[in-house]
Amino acid sequence: MTITKETIESAKGRFNIYTLVNATGAAVRLSEIGAGIVALTAPDCHGRLADVVLGYAQPTDYFYDGPCAGKIPGRYANRIARGQFNLDGTDYQLAINNGPNALHGGPEGFSNKIWQSEPTESGVVFTLTSPDGDENYPGTLQVRAEYIWNDKNELRLNISATTDKKTVVNLTNHTYWNLCGENRGTVLNHHMQLMCSRYLPTDDTLIPTGEMAPVAGTPMDFTRPKRLGMHLKKDFPALNYGKGYDNCWVVDDWKPGELKLVARLMEPFSCRLLEVSTTQPAAQVYTGNWLAGSPLNKGGLRPYNDYEGVAIECQGMPDAPNHPNFPSQVLSPGETYRHTIVFALKTI
Repeated sequence: MTITKETIESAKGRFNIYTLVNATGAAVRLSEIGAGIVALTAPDCHGRLADVVLGYAQPTDYFYDGPCAGKIPGRYANRIARGQFNLDGTDYQLAINNGPNALHGGPEGFSNKIWQSEPTESGVVFTLTSPDGDENYPGTLQVRAEYIWNDKNELRLNISATTDKKTVVNLTNHTYWNLCGENRGTVLNHHMQLMCSRYLPTDDTLIPTGEMAPVAGTPMDFTRPKRLGMHLKKDFPALNYGKGYDNCWVVDDWKPGELKLVARLMEPFSCRLLEVSTTQPAAQVYTGNWLAGSPLNKGGLRPYNDYEGVAIECQGMPDAPNHPNFPSQVLSPGETYRHTIVFALKTI
């Protein structure tokens, strides 16, 4: 493993980008902006390398980008209804930044901060301190995100957090994947399988109703591999609300702390396969329905178009603080929030 570091100047201060190259020549680039994955080169079935992660021409374009490309959003990834929740009788009001709701921790969330970093033998550890009252969340939160890259082309992300006051936390990774290679068209011909027989229906602002509904007989059924575009334009509430898939699936037989395979993404021409495993209870799948207008892509010639990438965001459930039947995302002093996500790049 070789690890190199590049330092970039920005209006928000200096930040570093690390490049990790394994013994096969496959590589990952990681940025201190949002502790993000900004590139990942993986071989196709003929051994040809391509960057399969969406990203931007300018390293500073990852600040405040609408797509949140590759980064760790927080303190609460996904949506909280009307930006409101209650803890032990105290009401909290977050910034509203997605229709009537709070999204991804707010406009100054974790994805727009410069994290601290330290390289290791096989990866990089990123750390962030979120002070009490940051974006109106209670408690000082200490966050650690460790990326590990190996010679099997597996990228492991271990996320942990502690707090000095009861708070809510939901952390994920928001990488957009295109297994043809970024800037190579839509992902609608990719095939996806989810080990999830239920999903979370939502209202028209994408806030869960509280129900965990069976996917059987609906366009939400990915229990067997299916083209992402097969039912994307179906007249179905979940698809109408988001202009495509932007929905949360419930991991089958989830048990706290158990690492489970939850998703397979396959591309038939390159024969690349992405397997996603996690300890998280749910997976949000977003087919890049609003990518148009993004910063210029890595070639620097154009923004991405809608549906050119898909995010598989392993996480706690959206709006869980307002749904007692969902797995709790409350973190108390003396406890440790701890989850793992593994992205394994293979060929078929």
